[in-house]
Amino acid sequence: MDGIGSFFHKFGGAIIGGIIALVLACTSLYRFIIAIIFIVLGIWAGNYIQKNKEIVKEKLKNLIDKM
Repeated sequence: MDGIGSFFHKFGGAIIGGIIALVLACTSLYRFIIAIIFIVLGIWAGNYIQKNKEIVKEKLKNLIDKM
């Protein structure tokens, strides 16, 4: 019994993560999660660009000049 308990204690997070990934893959819920991630990244990027306009302009200008 100690072997099974130590196994679940050692790999419990991986087992739970695998079960969650399996459920997400079977229900196509991963598409929704990916859409939410893109929305959050868009919000973050817009906020960053708004607060750091000059830095972003310089970086874009340098990138365009290198091309």
